[in-house]
Amino acid sequence: MNSPIRAKISALGTYVPPHVLTNADLEKMVDTSNDWILERVGIRERHIADRDVAASDMAVAAVKNLLASHPFDLQAVDLIVVGTVTPDMMYPSTACLVQHKLGINNTWGFDVSAGCSGFVYALNTGAKFVESGQYKKVLVIGSDKNSAMTDYTDRSVCIIFGDGAGAVLLEPSEDDAGVIDHVAQVEGMGGKFLYMPGGGSLNPASHETVDQKMHYIHQDGQQVFKYAVKKMAEMTERILEKNGLTGKDVDCFIAHQANKRIITATASRLGMPMEKVIINIDRYGNTTAGTIPLAMKSAIEEGKLKKGDLVLIAAVGAGFTSGASLIRWAF
Repeated sequence: MNSPIRAKISALGTYVPPHVLTNADLEKMVDTSNDWILERVGIRERHIADRDVAASDMAVAAVKNLLASHPFDLQAVDLIVVGTVTPDMMYPSTACLVQHKLGINNTWGFDVSAGCSGFVYALNTGAKFVESGQYKKVLVIGSDKNSAMTDYTDRSVCIIFGDGAGAVLLEPSEDDAGVIDHVAQVEGMGGKFLYMPGGGSLNPASHETVDQKMHYIHQDGQQVFKYAVKKMAEMTERILEKNGLTGKDVDCFIAHQANKRIITATASRLGMPMEKVIINIDRYGNTTAGTIPLAMKSAIEEGKLKKGDLVLIAAVGAGFTSGASLIRWAF
């Protein structure tokens, strides 16, 4: 009997806009302070895209940076999966726009809407197509322009979010490298705590929805924090137990970068030393679907992620959504 195919991450590319919004900048915009932001969420600065730059543009830039480090024929791409909650428009999908801008022929794609869990969901969706033997090359992208839906008069939200994107190439593995396992869950009761009420079929755009700021992020920060702390630990413990592992077996822990306290609390519960934990929220803020690939890049640059390492990734997002994956790193 043939061994099951495993989907490996064979290349990585990221992108953040050049403009940086610091805590000192925010002090001039809303009633907040650098010390308060650092204490609550651990962010020093975040990158903000220009007005005419969309999620698809950042996604394309991430793919081009991937190609710079790992050249291959883009025409060989079978599928494009984009995790985003800030699509350029309601339709067509961001995946369609990325395909067109990259000039890839004879491929298909779609978007995954899972909030901050978007990249984790997209990654494991793409992995299944490789594992099935149907496809040889799948681009998985996480890209979000959060600044486009952030109210910069709301200090509870504007301090958190930044813009950014990341892309990985999935291919069949020749050895034990690749995505090992995945767990996920949605609990729709949490939708009322983190959402954007305007712009959909329930509240289509109107003067009223604009006046009521319904096209911005609405968040109950306390409820989201409590759920994220609980669920991040729950999902990481679940996937480790399922595979007969503990936190001590993991070489690198890459969590969604929403709040430094959530990440450190999860690592502590897993019994994982902080030198194995990747934290770059101080430089990028919460880029939603972009955080995990950006953190993967940081891990490589810091020498904390190398070929053969067992990597644990996890995220909790709007929905509520949650997910965790175990990956044997391939390069």
